Amino acid sequence: MAFSSAALKFTVRRQPAVMVAPAGPTPRELKLLSDIDDQDGLRFHIPVIYFFRRDDGGGRRDDDPALVLRHAVAAALVHYYPFAGRLMELEGRKLAVDCTGEGVLFIEADADVRLDHFGDGPQPPFPGLEELIFDVPGSSALIGTPLLLLQVTRLACGGFVFGVRMQHTMADGAGLVQLLGAVAELARGATTPTVRPVWGREILEAGRDPPLLSSFAHREYDEIEIPAAEKGTTIDDMAVVHHSFFFGPREVATIRSQLDPDLRESATTFEVLTGCLWKCRTMALSPSADEEMRMICVVNLRGKSGAAKIPCGYYGNAVAYPVAISKAGDLCTNPVGYAVQVVKKVKREVDMDYMRSVANLMVRRRRPHFTVVNAYLVSDVSKVGFWDIDFGWGRPVYAGPAKGGVGIVSFFIPFNNVTGENGVMVPVCLPGPVAMNKFVEEMSKILQQDIERLRSTAAAKHVPRL
Repeated sequence: MAFSSAALKFTVRRQPAVMVAPAGPTPRELKLLSDIDDQDGLRFHIPVIYFFRRDDGGGRRDDDPALVLRHAVAAALVHYYPFAGRLMELEGRKLAVDCTGEGVLFIEADADVRLDHFGDGPQPPFPGLEELIFDVPGSSALIGTPLLLLQVTRLACGGFVFGVRMQHTMADGAGLVQLLGAVAELARGATTPTVRPVWGREILEAGRDPPLLSSFAHREYDEIEIPAAEKGTTIDDMAVVHHSFFFGPREVATIRSQLDPDLRESATTFEVLTGCLWKCRTMALSPSADEEMRMICVVNLRGKSGAAKIPCGYYGNAVAYPVAISKAGDLCTNPVGYAVQVVKKVKREVDMDYMRSVANLMVRRRRPHFTVVNAYLVSDVSKVGFWDIDFGWGRPVYAGPAKGGVGIVSFFIPFNNVTGENGVMVPVCLPGPVAMNKFVEEMSKILQQDIERLRSTAAAKHVPRL
């Protein structure tokens, strides 16, 4: 049976939120966050969500997922005990975790809705998200509140939804996956996580006397004053049109074929797609030709070569936000290869020296937010590992960001379209149908596809990347 998930209405009956403390004793200490962790742009909660089918053959059919996961979370907190503490702010806006062992918020709930009511494959934006990851009053402040909120919602069909909200200053996406992987192993009966957690935040701290000058421009932290006439015009959830676009091997090859030979061979898929999205989005917004447009790339330092590396087990933030900058006119009038080249150049600057330079900047400038004026931010979560986590109910039907595209942010999410092609789904938000129609028109020109085929990908099916 087909359902329109966008119009889906359902009721969630929640039990009172409880505090889940570590299952065993943990150290009482004060642990400083890194100078990457506590920047202003990470001082918020990130929501991720999992949808699971009923387990009819794997031994979990009669197990209550809320009970299993609650016990597993308590066991995991023995190893990841800073998450059971509370943030406090020190001199110079420096954040630290007071490891009090108080615990994390856990909610048990039931919903009168079936998994198939969300469509053939759930995808963001999810109807009723605020009920599946409930914002407990007073829990979302930065200081003195729980660092994790977890909610298990049992569905009428026997499946369930597992929602997680994490304070971003504690970990990035890869760090959260590491924590959830530990919960999953313990839920399946392990006595200790395979990966030993490493705090080690000192590796991304500023030097004792941060230099005033850096070899990196760090334009992502430009101080730009928004003209009074433009204040209040930021894209927000009340004024946007959401649409999802599928990019598989054929789409990537089509864009790549339009690049110069050297760039065609050297550009990554992320750089190819990000450049294309940036160009089309700029054309859709129709800024004046001399406006500076910004493309913020989320780059993870994990796996980067060099003498200094992020150690295995490190779960803190190891990401940078280098920004590609171009005049709008240059983006609109040049071939797509121009945008790809600009993205490639700034993205590949990121290494350990770059990260330590950001840390120094944070201390010198009191931990500023990256600039969002005329900006678009893209984060690739397709290889982070959300889909690979098995809590005992098999592979999820959906796993990843609870909000696929919000305002100026888009995620690359693993995806299979209706014909079985592997690729990524990219949710895009734009201010109104006129801008979205223009975006689709420009994207269809680059992909050399019919507009209706491009639009139809929003109804494609989510499946795990194998």
